[in-house]
Parts: sequence; structure tokens; C-alpha cells
Amino acid sequence: MKENNSRRAFLRNALGTVAAFTIVPRHVLGRGYLAPSDQLTKAVIGTGSMGRGHFKYAGARVVAICDVDRQHLQRALGMLEKGVKTFHDYRELIQLPEVDIVHIATPPHWHGIMAADAARAGKDIWCEKPMTRTIGEGKRVMEAVQQHGRIFRLNTWFRFEDNFYGMGTTVKPIKKLVESGLLGWPLKVTISRHTGFDWKFYWVGKTNLPAATPPPELDYDFWLGPAPYRPYNPHRVHQTFRGYWDYDGGGLGDMGQHYMDPVQYFLGKDDTSPVRVEIDAPQQHPDAVGTWRRITYTYEDGCQIILDGEGKDEKAAYIEGPKGRLYPGFRSDIPDLQRKLAAFPDPQPQVTDFVDAVKNRKRFALNEENGHRSCTLVNMGKIALQLGRPLQFDPVTQQFVNDEGANQLIDQPMRGPWIL
Repeated sequence: MKENNSRRAFLRNALGTVAAFTIVPRHVLGRGYLAPSDQLTKAVIGTGSMGRGHFKYAGARVVAICDVDRQHLQRALGMLEKGVKTFHDYRELIQLPEVDIVHIATPPHWHGIMAADAARAGKDIWCEKPMTRTIGEGKRVMEAVQQHGRIFRLNTWFRFEDNFYGMGTTVKPIKKLVESGLLGWPLKVTISRHTGFDWKFYWVGKTNLPAATPPPELDYDFWLGPAPYRPYNPHRVHQTFRGYWDYDGGGLGDMGQHYMDPVQYFLGKDDTSPVRVEIDAPQQHPDAVGTWRRITYTYEDGCQIILDGEGKDEKAAYIEGPKGRLYPGFRSDIPDLQRKLAAFPDPQPQVTDFVDAVKNRKRFALNEENGHRSCTLVNMGKIALQLGRPLQFDPVTQQFVNDEGANQLIDQPMRGPWIL
């Protein structure tokens, strides 16, 4: 890191103090009571296009921003009211007593450390997807959020709002259909361009990147943070970082949780994981993410999620069961489906207003626990791709069965001085 030893020691001691006792946010201590009409405050870490796109959501205003790229900070300041504080080091930002919510919009290799640190600092958290880059980081975030009593939201929203890609409907009627039993059990869900999903295989890395000099506005060493040191090349950072295993996982990392989190929800799998993952893919480069043809997840009860990367099954149903199929546009081969569905109860309501969840200390619909489980789908697939072999998984211990190589990728080493 580009900081002297005394500064590093100060920050380490400060974080150690925070770990010993949770800082109570201003709306608990500062004013004693936060009226429902009061506006929450938030800080945004990472002010690239994703971070800038989330400066505004109802009920919260930005009071601080952080980025290791000075150009990103300056561009962001031009979009915000005067008086917003700027930081280069997120560890200073999360100590601000006036901040209620920390919004993490960095590349995924930072999500785990920042979310856990924010929880220890007494902040509620809104985190971009994928939740974490590894399974182990997800477990640590879940532990920190729960230990410190924080409210956590993962920013993929399709389990509770918006039309779900090619299905022509929100997920709610899909959940109702699955719970009705009209399709039978077990179910197979196929996610491909033919069922309305785009795996974005343009997020692939380049091999043999030449070393270049980082631009003066970017602190590249801090951008890398816990990731292994590799020489700078502009293709490794900012808009194209998803193509490298050290920071994300290509199209699977980018879109996997958007596509699969609703599946975990409507299959009723929020508290478990598949027991097997199989892959059909070219051999992957150790640094640059490549494409894949097919990834298959199988649960203990026989339910499956098929990721059809090459679009091989042109006529595949989105959901197929022994009694019927559901196709894009909420079309089904079950006669008179809508009338039959009307006889069944709607799914249980969810807490979908994050600001209200923070004010009233309600657990959000997509939180640190079910978010970790759906992110585990992404990270299981990434590990199988990197190793080029099928894997057995124990959903209880969250370890791979009889595969030490795969288990080594659950908790991956971090470059010093970073730890989670």
C-alpha cells in the first residue's frame, strides 16, 4: 500500500477498536430516535458508472464518496450537492458518525472486506452483485452482519420487483406456480438466451497482457487491494475487470446472481445449496476468464438449474416438471393455467423497502444469508470452471466433498496487509 507505517498502524488500531465494540449509528445515539419522515444518509464506495448510477434512491442522500481514482471522484462530485466529503481510503469513510448506509459499488474482490468492515463500524450495507468473490468471503460477511446487528441488502432485485427478463412477469406468479405443485417435482430450470437471458460472454479476459504504467489519477496498488499483484494493464481495471478471475468471473460473475437468485427463491432453496455442479467448457486460463457451454447444478431432491451458455436447447422450457412446463412470456402447456392458479394462495410478503428496513430494523428480502446462498451458486460454478471437473458439495458444511483443490478456492489467500 502507498501509506507509511505509522498511518497503517493507526488504521489497524482503529479497526481493532471497532471490532471490540460496535459504533452505534447517529440515528440511534446522535438524536435518539429517527422519525419515519427523516432522511437517511449514505456513503458510496466506488464511483465508477455503477456507483454513480446509485447516488439517488428514495429516502437517502449521499454525504460521502470514496474512490482510488481521482477522475472518478471528480466526475462524481459534479453530480452531487456541495459539501459531500471525499475519501481515498474507505476505512476512513466508514468511521464517519453521520453515515447510516454504506453502498459498496467496487469490483467484487473488494465486496467481502468492505462489507465486513462496514458492519463492524456499525453501518448498514447495500452491496452490488455478486455479493462476494468467494464462498468463504460470503460466510465472513454473513457472520459480521449478524454479529453486529446490521441491515444488509444485495443489489439484485428480481426476486421481488421488475419483469424477470424473458418471462414477461415478475417472479411472484412464478413462485406461486411452483408452490402450487401444478408443475410437479422435482423441477429443472434452464437459463439461456432462448429463455430470455444473456450470459454476456464479451466479459472475457485477455492473455499475455503487456505491462503498462498506471495513469497518475489511479492508485493501482490500492485498486488491487487483496488481489494478487499483477502488472497494470488498462484491460484489468474499470469497465473490463470482469474478465479476470482475481476480480470477478466473466459473464457468470456479472449476471449469475441476477439470474439465479430468483430461482433459489422460487424453488424454496434459500437455506441450502446444490450438492453437485458439472461443467462443459473449454479449459480455462489461470488468469483470464473464458467462455463455457453448460453448467449444471443438482440439488439433493433432484431439482436442477441448467446454465446453457451456447444456447443449445432452442426449445427448452424455462421450468420443466413431471406435470408441466413454463415457457418465456409465462406461457405454459398446462390448460387453463391462470384459472387454476387463482385457487392457490399468493407467496408470503417480503420486506422490499430498504430505507424502511433500516429505519425499523427489519430484515430485507434479499439479505446477507439468502444472498450468500445464491452467490454460492456463482462461486461453485466458477470453481468448477477453473478446475475443469465436476464437484460434490455439502450444503451444511459448505465444503466440497473429497476435493482439497476445490476447497482451497473457498478461502483464497489475500495480499497483505488485507485480511477478512
